[in-house]
Amino acid sequence: MSRAQQTAAALARLTGVKVMPDKDLRERFGGDWEGLSDDEIRERYPAERATWNPPNGEPTAAVADRVAAACVRIAGSLADGQLAVVVGHGAALRLGMERILGLPAQGVSVLGPLANCSWSVLDLRDTRWRLLEYNAGSLPEPVIGDDQ
Repeated sequence: MSRAQQTAAALARLTGVKVMPDKDLRERFGGDWEGLSDDEIRERYPAERATWNPPNGEPTAAVADRVAAACVRIAGSLADGQLAVVVGHGAALRLGMERILGLPAQGVSVLGPLANCSWSVLDLRDTRWRLLEYNAGSLPEPVIGDDQ
């Protein structure tokens, strides 16, 4: 959560928008995987790692439901034409987006992983969600440089 809050704080400094933490945007609880490296998880839990379902952890469907509900709640608080930036961990955000879009939220991604510091754009029009960008990594012009 601290890395996501650091990213949100940096965006807030650039935009002047207030950061509003939301516990429902947190990453999945990893259960028996907590504190292990990916190599250790692969060695100890190969079947669970293949489907990305941590033993004694938060189920994939629960993460998808939690994050999707937070995003829908945030969108519902906006005025027409208003924009929200939601910052969080890639896997949790991906699962939430898949749920919002009606895609099967699975341990193995339908959309593919989100890279660090990438973003996606969802649009809600007439009660229908659309995915406009996914895993984007370049800024449209003009770009705010170090000197601005």
